[in-house]
Amino acid sequence: MMLVAVMVVLPFLLLFLSSITDESTLLKNGYSFFPEKFSLGAYEYIFRSGEKIFRAYGMTILVTVIGTVVNVALSALFSYPLSLKNLPGRRVITFFVFFTMLFNGGLVPSYILWSNYVGVKDTIWGLLLPNLLMGAMNILLIRTYFSTSIPDTLFEAAQIDGASQVRIFTKIVLPLGKPILVTIGTFSGLAYWNDWTNGLYYINKKTELFTIQNLLNRMVSDLQYLSQNSGNVSSDLAAEISKVPSTGVQMAIAFVAILPIILVFPFLQKYYSKGIALGAVKG
Repeated sequence: MMLVAVMVVLPFLLLFLSSITDESTLLKNGYSFFPEKFSLGAYEYIFRSGEKIFRAYGMTILVTVIGTVVNVALSALFSYPLSLKNLPGRRVITFFVFFTMLFNGGLVPSYILWSNYVGVKDTIWGLLLPNLLMGAMNILLIRTYFSTSIPDTLFEAAQIDGASQVRIFTKIVLPLGKPILVTIGTFSGLAYWNDWTNGLYYINKKTELFTIQNLLNRMVSDLQYLSQNSGNVSSDLAAEISKVPSTGVQMAIAFVAILPIILVFPFLQKYYSKGIALGAVKG
């Protein structure tokens, strides 16, 4: 167990150490756990545009929170009826949910649908709706958890006492389904936090809507462009470009993007094994 823990932690440690290693040392000796010379030049380059960084972080947090809450709410509302054994057409509906895991329209039709007909381009909806709002796998996991982990006798007792389906859902199903809901919420939050494809496809003009992933991806692209075209600019500008710690900046960008997830993950880990184990059992 200790060996596995070390294997998980070491890449993150190497990433952080590489981000604070001097650029010349990094190019000369490569990545190392014991760098000869330290430097914060990469972080200075990133936070030089601090306003953009903080705005992108705020947008990422907003999109992640809204997207995760809506994702879990819609998935739970969809899954609960499917977990009821007396629901008419239960198997047919479940089949259609499963069918979407195997087949889809593809990237181009999806882009045309969301951009031309739904109108999410250059809006915050372009970061929330496409691809991430609700997934078939989440629905099936929650449905299976509800049907196998919550005794039918609880539903029967609540119905005898006169509880409506809404009351059963809010007072019994949601509290007892906390492990799987937290697990699905964490997966959804990670997907929203790490997503950059929606911003790439649907955010073109309004760069103030960039999430942290899109902003950092743009910074990496700018660095690569500058390094590849340094020979086509004046000598003074080329000298300034050469001072930019491009390799270190890429490491720093990766560490900045993943740091919040590293901090939040330990507090939610206890729900994972129970939520996934019970939600994955065939029901």
